Amino acid sequence: MRGLNKSNNVPKEPAPTVTLRQAREADIPELVELNKVCFPAMAEEDVVWDPAHLRSHMRLFPQGQILAEQDGRIVGGISSLIVDFGDNPYRAHTYSGITDGGFFHNHDPQGDTLYGADVFVHPDMRGQGVGHLLYEARRELCQRLNLRRILAGGRLHGYSKHADKMPPEEYVRQVENGDLQDLVLSFQLREGFVVRGILRHYITDPNSLDNASLIEWLNPAYEEVERADGRKVRVACVQYQMRRVETFADFADQTEYFVETAMDYRADFVVFPEFFSVQLLSQPELRNLPALEGIEKLSELADDFLALMSRLASEYGIHIIAGSHPIKRNGVMENCCPLVFPDGSYELQPKLHITPSEKRYWGITGGNTLKVFQTPKARVGILICYDSEFPEAARHLTDNGAEIIFVPYCTDDRQGYQRVRVCSQARAVENQVYVVTTGVIGNLPSVPAMDIHYGRAGIFSPSDFEHSRDGIKAEGDSNVEMLLVSDLDIGDLYRSRHAGSVTPMLDRRRDLFSLQAHFADDPDALPGKPGKLRVRAPEHDAED
Repeated sequence: MRGLNKSNNVPKEPAPTVTLRQAREADIPELVELNKVCFPAMAEEDVVWDPAHLRSHMRLFPQGQILAEQDGRIVGGISSLIVDFGDNPYRAHTYSGITDGGFFHNHDPQGDTLYGADVFVHPDMRGQGVGHLLYEARRELCQRLNLRRILAGGRLHGYSKHADKMPPEEYVRQVENGDLQDLVLSFQLREGFVVRGILRHYITDPNSLDNASLIEWLNPAYEEVERADGRKVRVACVQYQMRRVETFADFADQTEYFVETAMDYRADFVVFPEFFSVQLLSQPELRNLPALEGIEKLSELADDFLALMSRLASEYGIHIIAGSHPIKRNGVMENCCPLVFPDGSYELQPKLHITPSEKRYWGITGGNTLKVFQTPKARVGILICYDSEFPEAARHLTDNGAEIIFVPYCTDDRQGYQRVRVCSQARAVENQVYVVTTGVIGNLPSVPAMDIHYGRAGIFSPSDFEHSRDGIKAEGDSNVEMLLVSDLDIGDLYRSRHAGSVTPMLDRRRDLFSLQAHFADDPDALPGKPGKLRVRAPEHDAED
């Protein structure tokens, strides 16, 4: 980790109010120039990021790229990745090796160590507490992700002045004892890091003569968990038959039966199809309504539907991908899939791409948000039916960390089913991600636009040695009501991404193609924070 340079320990001005936020692609030109200003004496090929490096960092681990901003101007930042050192976390390494030439392609979301690759503060802002805030943000990230430690290589900034009198080990000892001050290591020690060793030939730097200290901060809140090699996720797909119901209670009983059965199989997720709640329009008082009136009536049942799903998720301790339900938000009718957590809380993922029949019959409008949801078992995304036929949606989810993509669908004939099925399997192959699909079957003669259905649940994987031969984990029987259950090995997913026969996630030609997303979500908010995190820098921090 490149350390923070400072000329003295006295703040130049009263501490500024700064904003911490996640880096985004539009920041890249400013970040390139800021790196040059912060590290003028260091060899460019080893330390100064270029746009390709920064794009890769933001793509592979966006949460780890955090900036400090004052009045719209970037004044500092940190860059991190996750690595797995196994049983030897203090082994010798180089900066280029641990960061894969600065591109972070070796970022391992299943690792247990947050590695500090960079920290920088604009010369005008040094000595004003900005570095402390950035280090605090890194510690918060480590704890939020439940990682065991933070490791970094801190260059011995002042060692060249003492190299003729002592080896680097003695230099570090004197800095630890307070007999010497080092502009990088002294700050890191004040931030709670301890030295675990010396890294020779770590980085090309005349000030340190290429030497660095291996420093560590242990996460006091770390909880031991099973990681990649043993992380299994069990999913249960409901191939749901549409049939008339007399009351909401009938619908609730049928839904609860499948949730309870999935729980009996110890599933982590149970997945219902798109629009399975339209079955509610077969109640006697709602039958044969015109399509637009029917969808309005169904949207009025959204609170009851969500309350049912929340109750079932909390009672049975399971995540529910609750198909989809029409929900009117800000006066606009959207087709939303609730992801319901075992505590009863939920998030809504709207359908982005609306089919011509949805627009024509029901007046549904496409949503404007696409999220990756963190769960204890996996990071998941949701694409509703037609969304699976647009490659950029799945690419966005996997670029942002999705390990499983759920695709609830509702198709009326074999052609429609094949479109969803073939595209979902293609998304699994090209993004090296699991894709879990399920659809409705049966018919609802009394409900317009829901008269016939064709469905077959399917669970798809990358096609490689770690996975099933044809890239098909499991498939149901066509048009038969059933529960399809399968285990997904997240460790296999990452092994195929990093060392498969082909590695499309690594081999993409980003010099030729780029993906830009424009969503209604706040792109600047740090994960886990309610919008931008505004903090006051301490007035008398002796750092940077």
